Order: sequence, then structure tokens, then C-alpha cells
Amino acid sequence: MHQEAPERAGRREWLGLAVLALPALLLALDLSVLYLALPRLSEDLGSNSVQQLWITDIYGFMVAGFLVTMGTLGDRIGRRKLLLIGATAFAASSVLAAFSGSTWMLIAARALMGIAGATLAPSTLALISNMFRDPKQRGTAVAVYVSCFMGGAALGPVVGGLLLQWFWWGSVFLLGVPVMVLLLIAGPLLLPEYRDESAGRLDLVSVVLSLLAILPFIYGVKEFAKDGIGLVPVIAVVAGLGFGTLFVRRQRGLTSPLLDLRLFGNRAFSSALVILMFGVATQGGVMLLVSQYLQTVLALSPMTAGLWLVPSSLAMVVGAQLAPHLAHRLHPGWVITGGMAVAAVGYTLLVFVPSTGGLPLLVAGAVVVFLGIGLMSALANNLIVGSVSPRKAGSAAALAQTSGDFGIAFGVAAIGSIGTAVYTAHLTGPGTEVARNSITDAITVAGRLPGAQGADLLARARDGFTAGLNIAAGASAVLVLALAVLAVFTLRRGSEADGAGEDEPAADTPAETVRAAD
Repeated sequence: MHQEAPERAGRREWLGLAVLALPALLLALDLSVLYLALPRLSEDLGSNSVQQLWITDIYGFMVAGFLVTMGTLGDRIGRRKLLLIGATAFAASSVLAAFSGSTWMLIAARALMGIAGATLAPSTLALISNMFRDPKQRGTAVAVYVSCFMGGAALGPVVGGLLLQWFWWGSVFLLGVPVMVLLLIAGPLLLPEYRDESAGRLDLVSVVLSLLAILPFIYGVKEFAKDGIGLVPVIAVVAGLGFGTLFVRRQRGLTSPLLDLRLFGNRAFSSALVILMFGVATQGGVMLLVSQYLQTVLALSPMTAGLWLVPSSLAMVVGAQLAPHLAHRLHPGWVITGGMAVAAVGYTLLVFVPSTGGLPLLVAGAVVVFLGIGLMSALANNLIVGSVSPRKAGSAAALAQTSGDFGIAFGVAAIGSIGTAVYTAHLTGPGTEVARNSITDAITVAGRLPGAQGADLLARARDGFTAGLNIAAGASAVLVLALAVLAVFTLRRGSEADGAGEDEPAADTPAETVRAAD
């Protein structure tokens, strides 16, 4: 039976893509500029160390916790409507953060920014999947979206440094206001509305259970990364898993679940989620060690270290842009496999980075890693949103973003722990108790010791940290090679969607079930 080719996107859709790229750029930019502003705003507001952690972490916690809810809510009330509501809330909370008069006011504003930010990513990716029905065009559009996100991460340190040189710390939060105003003006003109007319009411119990599952789990994993295994993080992770079990059971009994578990019956969807999560995990874990290496082993300033990380972020943009063109000629599964193989080469280069004079090899390895991750990330996101029915695009996009958030948290905890364990093992002997806590502590202790003794401790600390980076990179190389094998065996079939999922009724797949109105 001949299948009619999907309608190709026109100029309006491509202009709409330019509008949708703005939130992606902003969200990544907002994450990276805050770290540069933190010392100044902490001094101004009198924030202690615990409050500083809340300022930096609360945004990510709220985004991760509300992604599934917002993705499904967009399917129900309309993805354009939710995007515009989120943009308004993000702009308002950004102004609130910029002019905060106290630490707790800033923390509350950051929490509101996180909830608003959770509406942007799934709505944006879902709208892209709806606007670009042609598989080749959708691949290119998703690659542009991923590239803008990576470009924002690359520009963050540079833009933040320039703003903080001329303006007060609140200026970094005001970056989002003109972007959101432009989105609010252009969105209604260029973006069509999509919603699932057959969706039922939003189950508030499921919303609460999803938050009780995701937030404690993310918190526990982050605490593992910072302080190692402890009673509170273990309780948090166990509680998250327990509430997650209750959440899954409730979804199975609902006619209109918050998260349709039948999506996981699609092999391409599930495999792409796993590959995306663990691929990003290696990137997040090793790149944390790389940034620390630049500032502690090589003793570069935060601004200089950020500039040396720009080439790797730009390499990811190149990889994301290259991916859809390669997928036109090769099976996407093979391109993802190739991307993981390229990343493995980059991690292998990092295995040989020395503790002195290692900057060229470090930057080269990071560039190769990000190139491979970019190839994978663009196609994995496209497979995730393209392998489900149009009416489930919001839920699929939310799961893609949640997978990335889980991956980064897991990578920082697991791979960071490898580096910490190796570092601790290298610092033995009397007088190293405090220095073994971290290389930052070692640098502080070394500065208080007599010349030769301090220099010896500092050299051992830098050698130990570098060894931890080398071994963590080796473990990451093995993991991405395993993901390459997984891609070969699970993504060999048709490059595009298998439909609505192997367990999802065929009646859910026609485009007529989704309303598309101006």
C-alpha cells in the first residue's frame, strides 16, 4: 500500500524554528553564567555556603521535577499556550531574581525560574516534531535545537564575564527577559497550536508522586557526587525509588495517565533514551573533572578555563549539525554508533593527559568527545520524538530532557566518584588527612607548608587528580563503546518511527487525533 509522503515545512515553520531556538539558547546560557556571578552575589547578599548550594541547585531540581508534568500538560492544554505561559513566568521570575534583596528571595526566584523553565524544553521539542513532519527536515530542525542549547553553554562564560565586568550580578538574570519578550511577540504569529483532544484530566496525585520520585532521587545522587555515600543521600534515593514505584503502579491503572508507559514498548524510543542518558552521563562526569583540572592542576582562572572549554562546546554544535546530513546517507543507528566510537577516541586521548603541560592534549580530547556526543545527541533526540505518535510528542520530549538531567546527575556522581577514589588513594602518609578531601583543600594546605614540603604535596595532589581524570576517562571510553554496540543491535531497523510504540493501539497514531490550528 502506497504511503503518502508527509507534508514538507515551509518558510513559516523555519521562521518558527528560529523563535523556538531562543529558549534553548537561553536555558543553557542561564545555567553557565550563574557560576561566574555566584561569588559576587553571595558577597552582596551575605549568602553562606549552604545557601549558595541552594541558589545553584534549586533551578535544576525544579526543572527536572516538573518536566514530565509540563510535557504532559502541554499535550492537554496546547503546546504553544504552555510555551507562552512559561515564557511569561520565566521573564517575571528573572526580573525577581535580578533585583532580589535577600538570599532567600533569590532562592525562591530561582525555584520559580526552574518551574517556568520546565515548560520550555518539552514544549519546544514537541512543537518542532509537530511542525516538521518530513523526517529529513525534522532531523535538521532537531539538530538546530540541540546546537543552540550547546551554543548557549559555550557562550555562557564569555557573556557572563563581559556582563560582570561592566554591570552588577543581577544583569546575568536579565539576559532572559528580552528573549522571552521576543518569544511572546513572535510565538503567536509563527507557531501553530497543537494539543491532544482526546486527553483526559491531569491527575494531580500522579503529579505529586512524580515530584516525590524525581526530586529526592536527583538530590541524593548530587549529594553522592559532592560528599560521598551518607545516610541522608541514601534515604533520599531509596525514597525516590519507592515513590517512583508507586508512580508507575498508578499510571498502569489510569485511563489518562500522566506518563503513558506504553511509550517504552517502542524499541527505538527506549534505546535512544538509554543511549542519550548514559552518553550524557560520561560527558557530564568527565567534563566536570576536566574543568577542575584546568583550574586546579593548571591553575587557570575561571574565565580562562571557560574560554578553553569553548572549542569543545563548538565541536558539539558541529557534530549536531553534521548528524542529520550523515543520517540522510547512512542509517541513523550507524551514525549514533559512529558518534559513540568518536567519543571513545576522545576519552582515550584524555587517558594520556599528564599532570604538567597537558593543556593541548586535554583540549583535543574534549573536542573529540563533544563532537561524538553531538552526533549522538541530535539523532537520539530526533528518534525519541519521531518514534511516537504526534499526540504523545510532549511526553516524549519531556522524557528526553529528563533522561539528560538524570544522565548528568548520575555521571557527576558515578564518574566523579571514580576520580575522587583514585585521588584519595594517591595521597597517603602523615599530614595528608585534610589534603585528601579534595585537590582544593590540598592547594590550601600546601600554601601553608614550608617551600619544598608544600611543593611536594602540591605535586602529589596534582598527580593524583590527573590519575583520577585518566581512569575516569578510560571508564567512560568503555561505557560509550558499550552504547555503540547497543545502538548497532537495537537501532538497525527503519530509521524513522515505528509508529506509536509496539504496545500502543494503532488508533492513536493518525495525525487526525492531534489538533493543528493557528
